[in-house]
Amino acid sequence: MNLENLVRKNILQMKAYSSARDEFTKSVGQMLFMDANENPFSSGYNRYPDPYATQLRSKIAVQKQIPEENILLGNGSDEVLDLLFRLFCEPKKDEIIITPPTYGMYKVLANLNEVGIKKVNLNSNFDLVSSHILEALDENTKLIFICSPNNPSGNLMSVQSIKKILANFEGIVVIDEAYIDFSDRSSFIRELNMYPNLVVIQTFSKAWAHAGIRLGMCFASKEIIALLNKIKPPYNLNQLTQEKALQVLDEAETYQNQIQMLISEREILKSKLEKIAWVQKVYTSDANFLLTQVDEADKRYQQLIDFGVVVRNRTKEVNCSNCLRISLGTPDENAYLLTILQQLS
Repeated sequence: MNLENLVRKNILQMKAYSSARDEFTKSVGQMLFMDANENPFSSGYNRYPDPYATQLRSKIAVQKQIPEENILLGNGSDEVLDLLFRLFCEPKKDEIIITPPTYGMYKVLANLNEVGIKKVNLNSNFDLVSSHILEALDENTKLIFICSPNNPSGNLMSVQSIKKILANFEGIVVIDEAYIDFSDRSSFIRELNMYPNLVVIQTFSKAWAHAGIRLGMCFASKEIIALLNKIKPPYNLNQLTQEKALQVLDEAETYQNQIQMLISEREILKSKLEKIAWVQKVYTSDANFLLTQVDEADKRYQQLIDFGVVVRNRTKEVNCSNCLRISLGTPDENAYLLTILQQLS
């Protein structure tokens, strides 16, 4: 793979914005900062945050067992995804491949960046058909997005299929692992040294229980990370988010216990859903939700709304006719949901 051939020419030629914190990074004793036009009166947050979240990246590097230079942090995974479009895709010329049914933001970001979309549907088991994806490639295909575990189906994608795509595509393969912590599979982070065209996305929104702090993680070669740092906003990760994330990582055992509880609840809920007369199928899940096929999705969705329970109606998605996506709640919330479902006729 020739990375320079993939990157937009204007980005290769541009000079990145240099913030005050980029120009002065050394600290020699007590420094008087009069360089960034900040309010000098201390509030605890009157100074700009570290633009590269160095302390946080260092801690994530230890947790993921990966060098810091292979990590970029974003304002949620959606910012990272948008940066990938900006880095690799020439508007009105280049294309991406997505595999419906899948996460809807890939399509939204493609439209936002005026990038073409090729859809290669998953098979009836919601798995990749690698031969179909490779057949769909052309000279303008820059990015392939693979969500694994997949949203909305919940299943992991075939490792063999992913590796076949990585080995036979000269563009960038983005594996979105937002739900990987709810599965028993190792992250594709372990494969970064093998595939220079691999980008892995993870998040603090799911297993780490902090969707509200908006923190996405990108893992890729140091060359790709350097280019993403060149185009990201200078202070994209605020100080409050950085501090909270450091605290969360210090409490990793708490979140691991929550993950194990949710996995257990997933299996309990699945077995009980399958006993409800109007539930036709509950798909196996490696995520924190269950895709459930029912008799009439619109009807059941509204019935649940009437009881104050909100699920996602996915019936319009490819191969998801009459399907509801049900996120796992606490044990008490799951029990309440089952009580309602068992009453419906």
